[in-house]
Amino acid sequence: MTRPHLTVRRASWLLLVALLAGCGTTKMTDSPRAATEMLLVSQAVDLAVAKIDFTPLSGQPVFLDTSPLEKDVVDKGYVISLVRQQLLAHGALVQEERTRAVFVVELHAGAVGTDRHSVMVGTPAVSLPSVVPGLPTSIPEIALAKKNDQRGVAKIGVFAYNRITGRAVWQSGTVEATSQVKDTWFFGAGPFTRGTIRQRTELAGEPLPTFPTELFGGKSEKDAPPASGGTAKEQFFPNNAVPAPQLPAPAALMGVTGGAILTNTPLLR
Repeated sequence: MTRPHLTVRRASWLLLVALLAGCGTTKMTDSPRAATEMLLVSQAVDLAVAKIDFTPLSGQPVFLDTSPLEKDVVDKGYVISLVRQQLLAHGALVQEERTRAVFVVELHAGAVGTDRHSVMVGTPAVSLPSVVPGLPTSIPEIALAKKNDQRGVAKIGVFAYNRITGRAVWQSGTVEATSQVKDTWFFGAGPFTRGTIRQRTELAGEPLPTFPTELFGGKSEKDAPPASGGTAKEQFFPNNAVPAPQLPAPAALMGVTGGAILTNTPLLR
């Protein structure tokens, strides 16, 4: 006859063996660029391109010339794609071949990247000369308060000219935009992260809980309108109405008029 305590002991051993047999490992890797850096750059480009009004090119066949962009421009493909998207959203007829366009839209970028600023109140890490073997030769950082700010910057410009006559017809001027993220530590606790790329303040990557203001008659976060201001479809075509393109005159297509098709648009001085 099997004793009850022996049965319990055997069951415990079997459970321990099963748990040990189920252990595993997960391989974790990091991308060459941090996601925070990419978000800062892309948001700065988004804000800069959104300031450009491409309405004067509506209905006109244009060719987007991206050759002035340097090869080492960060996220060059994203900048080009976003400008092309905005051209299409404002009704421009983007042509894949230069010879099929009436106007050439040239894109250039003065700055696309990030910079960083750090401030600390405390004692920085100090290296000491080795006097006694085996004793530590450095003092770690002791920070009472520390702040690390990173900013994304985008400076973009666009102008257009007649492909046949070479006459300037429109320019956007220099457009600049920035994005930012701020990390803060207090007495070793942190980082507390906030900025334009964060919807809420985070602590070590996790959003901090918000106080339920609806208990006091306020509106909760779920009742707030979306930050984007609408869907992509609504931004392209309000009220779901697809505008009909206005094709230029055949003579203008051939460039024989010798003047600019666009009217009421600022010319280059």
